[in-house]
Amino acid sequence: MPGFGDIVQKAFYLGVGLASYAGEKAGGKVAELRSQVQKLADEMVARGEMNTEEARRFVDDMMKQAQQPQSPTADTTEKTTPSEPRRIEILEEDEEPTVKETATENVDDLRSQVLKLQEELKRLQRDQ
Repeated sequence: MPGFGDIVQKAFYLGVGLASYAGEKAGGKVAELRSQVQKLADEMVARGEMNTEEARRFVDDMMKQAQQPQSPTADTTEKTTPSEPRRIEILEEDEEPTVKETATENVDDLRSQVLKLQEELKRLQRDQ
């Protein structure tokens, strides 16, 4: 009949084996994730959506995020029961325009300049 020491030893070996197996599986998942992220980054580079330096940083950032420990209780608590209501920002009319509004104004100015130049070009061509 096996003694208490044998049972403890087998339990220890079982724990070490399980930890080793879990480490191998996690390493495999990380390698698979890195492969998928790298493939996505390569596709974005091929389409011209980012350059190679941005792709390298993208892959590194994604791998750092994947390896950070997650706290599921904090995430679910925030989503289901927020501590306070969502804030609504009311903008005053005298506030500075946003970047989008400024860009739209710039586009309109450029269009009007192009139209003026086209009219000037037509006038010059008629005068010749």
